[in-house]
Amino acid sequence: MKVYRCLAVLVLTSFILIWYYILRVNNELFNGLELGANSSFIGSSFRQKSIMRPVVNGTEIVVVVVACGERHNEALNMIKSAIMFNRNQFPLKFVVVAEEQLKQNFIEKLNDWQEINDHIFTYELHSLTFPSANKDEWKKLFKPCAAQRLFLPSLLTHIDSVLYVDSDTVFLSPVQELWSMFHSFNATQLAGMAPEHEDKNAGWYNRFARHPYYGDLGVNSGVMLMNLTRMREFQWEQHIMPIYKEYRLKLVWGDQDIINVLFHHHPDRLFVFPCDWNYRADHCMYMNVCDAPGGVKIIHGNRGYFHSLVQPIFNLIYTTIEEYAFRTDIHSNFIRTIEDSLVLPSNSNCDKLLDKFLQDPRKYFKQNQYLEET
Repeated sequence: MKVYRCLAVLVLTSFILIWYYILRVNNELFNGLELGANSSFIGSSFRQKSIMRPVVNGTEIVVVVVACGERHNEALNMIKSAIMFNRNQFPLKFVVVAEEQLKQNFIEKLNDWQEINDHIFTYELHSLTFPSANKDEWKKLFKPCAAQRLFLPSLLTHIDSVLYVDSDTVFLSPVQELWSMFHSFNATQLAGMAPEHEDKNAGWYNRFARHPYYGDLGVNSGVMLMNLTRMREFQWEQHIMPIYKEYRLKLVWGDQDIINVLFHHHPDRLFVFPCDWNYRADHCMYMNVCDAPGGVKIIHGNRGYFHSLVQPIFNLIYTTIEEYAFRTDIHSNFIRTIEDSLVLPSNSNCDKLLDKFLQDPRKYFKQNQYLEET
């Protein structure tokens, strides 16, 4: 009888241990995936289920964009450009903060792009989130929803670092090149941006600002590396509120002005990267004031330059990306299209810098490269 009891105890113990092991393994696998199924809402956000894939250096690049109104087409074009020039297939995550009526369009388009691009990227959708006090003022500050970037640390509490870009930007180089600048931050720096201007004679802040600003010429917030963990530790948003209250009637550029005031008082917290990572028409429309020795990396089509012919090359690059079909030859359908479409000589000084704009694409994409690799 004792033998049977011992065997029963042994079988029961083995069963419990095996069951515990199965539960533990399943839990680890669950935690290794994005939360939620393919179309589930979690709180105010939609998170697309991840596909298991190799991760370089134990991380993925997180690109954040905010979209309101007609800006959603720009935001999609920015995402498209980042995927196009992600030549090393580095794992990407796009975090889109958008108005409710725009979410379904993002879901449909990004799901299609995931299938076409072998799930090289994942995405999250979040609702606009502003402080309850002065909510409407924050939403309308400068351009609709632009101030959302000020509150990313509290909105994205599950993320350590992000690359924030305005919707009116497009990539001409691999995102990981800029992302790698996080490694250049010192122990105190919590954000990185490019200067607003390169020339004091044309600078806006040094000539017109009625509030403090960073350095000699200020910084432009259209492309911004953000270490959200450090920003939370710094209590970033607690610094933002009093700045807004003090200077709210003097903020011409809205949230960018607030950021400039903050880094004026805390210059040790900012890492400054070169203008080629936030290249605007201001850098070339009168004279070339951004050397960009490695070529233009990110184009910022602020003030509507992507949608007008004032600086034709800005419009041409934007529309060529918009018309590009994934998994077709980039050399033929992007580089060659721009070369053939831009009318030179041109009255635009920016057009004369064609080689600067195409320097990186030409370096990375040779003729029929896609056909050769497939």
